[in-house]
Amino acid sequence: MLALSACSHGVKKGETNEGAAPAAQDEPINRKVFAFNKGVDRAILRPVARGYSHLGQPVRNGVRNFAQNLQEPLVFANDLLQANMLRSLNTAGRFIVNSTVGVAGIFDVANHWGMPHHSADLGQTFGVWGMGPGHTVELPVFGSSNVRDTFGRILTLGFNRLGNNSDTVGDVQLVGTVGGIVDGRARALPLTDKLEQSPDYYAALRDAAAAHRVALVEDGREGSVHTTVPSSDGRAATGLPVNP
Repeated sequence: MLALSACSHGVKKGETNEGAAPAAQDEPINRKVFAFNKGVDRAILRPVARGYSHLGQPVRNGVRNFAQNLQEPLVFANDLLQANMLRSLNTAGRFIVNSTVGVAGIFDVANHWGMPHHSADLGQTFGVWGMGPGHTVELPVFGSSNVRDTFGRILTLGFNRLGNNSDTVGDVQLVGTVGGIVDGRARALPLTDKLEQSPDYYAALRDAAAAHRVALVEDGREGSVHTTVPSSDGRAATGLPVNP
């Protein structure tokens, strides 16, 4: 917590631009990691995502729904940490309905019953608590992030490992994670194809990812349950090479 607070010292009270440019000393390292990420994306992730995008919409919806349902307990925990009680009830209802009536989450029945999905993670929670993002951090494979969100990701991975004592649970989580990554990358293709035409692809992706995280933190602060979105209507891409 102290480290994260120290990283937020550059954000003045009243500032909302969490997507500020990274410190100059960090950028050479970030760009080297980005070059590696771009190579992995072009060699593996992008071809797989393009092939996946040719599957039928019902199949892709099922993959997305299954992956999202596995994340609902984490979303629920962060809703509580953010004191978003109405959202936490919505998330709990979604998990119960989709895990049963929705056949292990493959069908998003809860969405049609007025319980729409929303995202929440520890990085967002720290932002709602008032912690600044800190410097930009280019993570291997996962792409552009920041100090606050990286710390949240590490804590989340640690908690997941503590609760995983079953091979079956581990296999299910692995399938859901892989499916979520491929589906997220496929949905991000239109945006990344566009950003790649910019003069500086690294900076364009970095800024898009930072803007997405700013919007997510503001969404957590608002804490409202949004209008149900039809499952056929794709979500906005994050701009990250891999959707976190």
